[in-house]
Amino acid sequence: MRYAAIGDSFTEGVGDELPDGSVRGWADRVAAGLAAARGGEVRYANLAVRGRLLEPIVTVQLEAALSLAPAPTLITLNGGGNDMLRRGIDVARLVALTERAVRRCRDAGVRLVLLSGADPSDRLPFGRTVRRRGAELTTHIRALAAAHGVQLVDVFHDAEIRRPGYWSADRLHLNGAGHQRVAELVLEALGAGPAARAASADPLVARRLRTEARYYREHVLPWVHRRLRGRSSGDTRTGKYLDWVPVPAADEQQV
Repeated sequence: MRYAAIGDSFTEGVGDELPDGSVRGWADRVAAGLAAARGGEVRYANLAVRGRLLEPIVTVQLEAALSLAPAPTLITLNGGGNDMLRRGIDVARLVALTERAVRRCRDAGVRLVLLSGADPSDRLPFGRTVRRRGAELTTHIRALAAAHGVQLVDVFHDAEIRRPGYWSADRLHLNGAGHQRVAELVLEALGAGPAARAASADPLVARRLRTEARYYREHVLPWVHRRLRGRSSGDTRTGKYLDWVPVPAADEQQV
């Protein structure tokens, strides 16, 4: 099996940091789970980059994934989250871009699995707008997947992952437990793992004024400043695995 993941920070693994500062994420965990389920090595590539909009994901990243030698047998695609945080979102355009990716993978003979991102809206400024847009996009992507016979892992409507214990300090990205939850949902959908498990009880989090002020200072304002300058957190980054890396079954807990 040769598995390539494309997308934005969700697929790159932001929020699931390792001791050396690198990120792991659900896609890395899926690669390890596939190797364990198969009892043998899986080749894995991850071309996702934080901050990417959907268009470069389904053009630049997808074409790079399809150009790998040998070609992938499985690709996962998630995108649109960064588009939803911007003004003037065009949901129809996002659906059309996703359909382009579906057709491109079908023509290449590569299995494609679509994912809707987790819903972060409970703790975000303007969360109602984010939820409304995410729900609309997910509804259209579900219809698209059904029309083309493509598998969709609907993380957006997973009630369990909306609990605070699955989210990092920025309230936008999942933490390690959240990425583990997504990996279990994907592996379950692929028939390579048991049903996803719920995490232990959430820690109590006090939403005091000082806590909220720190959150806005450390996370919201830097994001606003990048938007005002037309910058992205991923401007100088590339995917973390641009070519095939081996994932042995024995290393499931180390990937």
